[in-house]
Amino acid sequence: MGVAVAVLIAAGLAAYANSFAGPFVFDDGPSIVDNPTIRHLWPPGSAWSPPSGGFTVSGRPVLNFSYALNYAVSGTSVGSYHAVNLAIHLLGALALFGIVRRTPPRSLALAFSVAVLWVVHPLQTEAVDYVVQRAESLMGLFYLLTVYAFIRFAAPAPVAAVPEVEEEEDPYARPARVWWGPKRWAGVSIGACLLGMGTKEVMVSAPVLVFFYDRTFLAGSFRAAWRQRRTFYLALAATWIPLALAVASTGGNRGGTSGFDVGVEWWAYGLTQFPAIVRYLALAAWPRPLVFEYGPFWVTTVGQVLPAAAIVLALVAGTAVALWKRPAWGFLGLWFFAILAPTSLVPGTLQMIVEHRMYLPLAAVLVAGVVLVHRLGGARLTLGTALAGALALGCMTHQRNAVYASTLRLWEDTVAKRPDNPYAQYGLGVVLAADGRSAEAIPHYERALALKPDYSDARLNLGNLLYQSGRIPEALALFQEELRQRPRSAVAHNNYGNALAGTGQNLEAMKQFQDALRLMTYYPEAEYNLGNVLAALGQGPAAIAHYQHALDLRPEYVEARANLGVALARAGRLEEAISQFEAVLRLRPAYPEELFNLGNAMAQGGRWPEAMARYEEAIRLEPGYAEAHNALGGVLAEVGRYAEARTQFEEALQFKPGFPPAQANLARLQKAIAGGASR
Repeated sequence: MGVAVAVLIAAGLAAYANSFAGPFVFDDGPSIVDNPTIRHLWPPGSAWSPPSGGFTVSGRPVLNFSYALNYAVSGTSVGSYHAVNLAIHLLGALALFGIVRRTPPRSLALAFSVAVLWVVHPLQTEAVDYVVQRAESLMGLFYLLTVYAFIRFAAPAPVAAVPEVEEEEDPYARPARVWWGPKRWAGVSIGACLLGMGTKEVMVSAPVLVFFYDRTFLAGSFRAAWRQRRTFYLALAATWIPLALAVASTGGNRGGTSGFDVGVEWWAYGLTQFPAIVRYLALAAWPRPLVFEYGPFWVTTVGQVLPAAAIVLALVAGTAVALWKRPAWGFLGLWFFAILAPTSLVPGTLQMIVEHRMYLPLAAVLVAGVVLVHRLGGARLTLGTALAGALALGCMTHQRNAVYASTLRLWEDTVAKRPDNPYAQYGLGVVLAADGRSAEAIPHYERALALKPDYSDARLNLGNLLYQSGRIPEALALFQEELRQRPRSAVAHNNYGNALAGTGQNLEAMKQFQDALRLMTYYPEAEYNLGNVLAALGQGPAAIAHYQHALDLRPEYVEARANLGVALARAGRLEEAISQFEAVLRLRPAYPEELFNLGNAMAQGGRWPEAMARYEEAIRLEPGYAEAHNALGGVLAEVGRYAEARTQFEEALQFKPGFPPAQANLARLQKAIAGGASR
């Protein structure tokens, strides 16, 4: 068995060897990068209290705490998050191996075959490569551990008989202690179930699945299972209480994205799940094409759903009959449908097909296939088929990881496969805009908005790009329309404020930023922007306070730290300003503007040699930096190095003709030189 475990782990590592450099994408931003509750492990209240609303971590304290552990190790460096995701996946594969190994017919070949196919299957890539979908894989691990630990509790492995040896009884000997007996496995099962409930709501079916497993493979009937282990089942069912509290903490509808009160009829959403389930089954058999984000779709005609509905309803009916006539096969069907049930029956507004939902249900499909092969050809055929299949699937997984290695490639791949998906168009627009390709990004935002006219993020980002492109009236109109539709949108107020500030309307912009902060207390960008307009209005102390608050919310916010340094320098707080500039340069060592600012603060404090060194470094990084040439010339003039100062002023004017400060400094220098010569 040790060899099987080693091969299983090696297969998983090989399949995902190229997955560690993949960047944060899509929902990773709000749930990890911008999540203030994962910044500190102590006091523990923050890490166990995820932000409310529609974030992936909302109502999932265990998931949130796992990200806090990652953040404590590596901040927002993505490598450690991928490493933990893969470790969770490998542990899940080992738990699945253990479950199948201990379930009749208790075949090592069958258990290994199922687990190795499951661990390398490309359908799992979304749950492993997409960092925030640790929600699915971590819940899956706890789900599998709940079942595995239950089996160890209810059906402990028999102990090999030991020949009896007659010995004289020692009246002082203590009875031998069994440090890890069946009762402790019961505790592990209940604990894993509790942790799973705090990770993702799909865990809700675990107590039911365990009860059916007991009836099917161990006790033989529901009555016998209840009679023998009622206390255990009551404890397992009690984990539904914290799950209910976690769901309630999100408003009962995950911030308006999922539930029976989100404006989506249950039947309308339910119809979409017939083709969704058929697609999941097809991808389990042949995992191509895989799609990162399918986008919303609605069934408009009976013909769209009838064939898929016939397949799914037949499988549901077959599962119901098998639970009575062929319980082992019925259990596989129950595993598949029960785990999919929460996301298939509860309406959602955003996602109808999501590949990571197959993370655990895939196991039932693989078990069914492997068992059939095992019955046809025995252990040798099973192992041969599994190893060949694992090699092919592992190569496909390796290829899919490469798509996740680049946000641009991921969204281009998604748009190519789902061109009418507004979220894919928007995602590609975001990546292009971040890469400075605004002209290419704008059509994707416009397409997203055309496909989904109420798409706030697309409207806001389009407005930002139009403003940056000089199409100011169009940008302002978009922001005003967004505020008309969503007057309580903090992001809309912030973006509108930016546009107003860019046109010199600082007082009006200040009001928009203040409104944004009233609506969203955690909003470092709005704090930073408000600091900027306050600084422009000459309200230095207030600006400093808002820059500092932005940094309290996001310590690595380089722009806020840089502007805080400038504001402190203007207020004469030079040592504090220098400290901020140096902190920025630790984060961005090759940052000419910050070297320039640091040089200014040092020059203001009379630290001429240090100031010159910073200006020279800024010029080395950016030779055409006219302001740095001018400032260096000023310092050289202060220490009497007039010829060098003149050269720097002339360099500044060469790179920036007509630059008034350099012209004034050069004229002043020439006058000073002339005055000295006449004396």
